[in-house]
Amino acid sequence: MSTLNMIAALKEGNTTVFKELFNDYHLKVYLYVLSKTNSQYIAEETTQITFIKLWDYRLQLNESQEVGKLLFHIARTTCIDLLRKDMVRDRLLKQEKLTGNDTLHISDTIEVKELQQRISHVVDNMPPVRKRVFELSRYEFKSYKEIAEMLSLSVKTVENHIALAIKHLKKSLILLILLFLH
Repeated sequence: MSTLNMIAALKEGNTTVFKELFNDYHLKVYLYVLSKTNSQYIAEETTQITFIKLWDYRLQLNESQEVGKLLFHIARTTCIDLLRKDMVRDRLLKQEKLTGNDTLHISDTIEVKELQQRISHVVDNMPPVRKRVFELSRYEFKSYKEIAEMLSLSVKTVENHIALAIKHLKKSLILLILLFLH
């Protein structure tokens, strides 16, 4: 079956074609991600999510794209998202360990909590769409593309909202941060 016919069949919900693609590409995608990450866990997760995304977003597929290239593109972006989320999670865990460390003074802990409250206040006062975009990106670790699809926005609009949110946060909190540093 040609690439055009396969994508057309996927768009129609043909599970037989999906199973064929899964059987043909599952190991290839897994080995590709494994070669890039040296992590069986990331390779397994990425491979599963790749095929879930292929099925979930089948109606948006471009029939002129080659199925193999499309699958590896999905796998690559999914892998990047998973690695980014792992890095953020690791950073948060390190921060939690530091916060639990006895070397931090009680006043430092109070200042950190106060800073977190102020950040929450600034975020809460953002325009609704910007606030939602920022929360999805920074708190739920969604990619710009995922946010764009969820909120029916362009990726560029999501990027602009994030840039404006960060600019607003910096502007609102710079004085407070300078006070905490002294």
